[in-house]
Amino acid sequence: MPKVTHPVAHKGDFLVDYEEKVFEDVKAEPGEKALVTFHTVAFEGSIGLVNLLQATRLQRKGFETSVLLYGPGVTLGVKRGFPKLGDEAFPGHQNFNNQITKFIAEGGKVYACRFALQALYGHGEGALIEGVRPINPLDVLDIVLLHRKAGAFILDTWTL
Repeated sequence: MPKVTHPVAHKGDFLVDYEEKVFEDVKAEPGEKALVTFHTVAFEGSIGLVNLLQATRLQRKGFETSVLLYGPGVTLGVKRGFPKLGDEAFPGHQNFNNQITKFIAEGGKVYACRFALQALYGHGEGALIEGVRPINPLDVLDIVLLHRKAGAFILDTWTL
């Protein structure tokens, strides 16, 4: 049998060099925009939370950042909780709500498709987290095209 020869890792140890940064820290030029789109279901993978964190990071780098929730992505933008709205039923249950609320508080804009909200998931506009702006389904393509025209950085997020 092979023998393990390295020491056992302990709480507080480092397994990687987290301080080395390989690339320059890119900041937005004045007026630069970013759009992060979500066509993913809340809690069915890490991409929803990871790219909400990316949207916040883009905002903090100086990009005028918008988030588009469409299709199953609208599930990221609804109020949740159990047994009451706002209650955390399990650790991490409010991750999406907390991250979206923080993003909006820091100046980010979040839009949610009304078609997906009602037709696909049976929610009304009142179900959205405060500050999330409902939009017409025809606006879903236009927000992307407007960002493209502006030369924005666009991060599309899809899961099946």
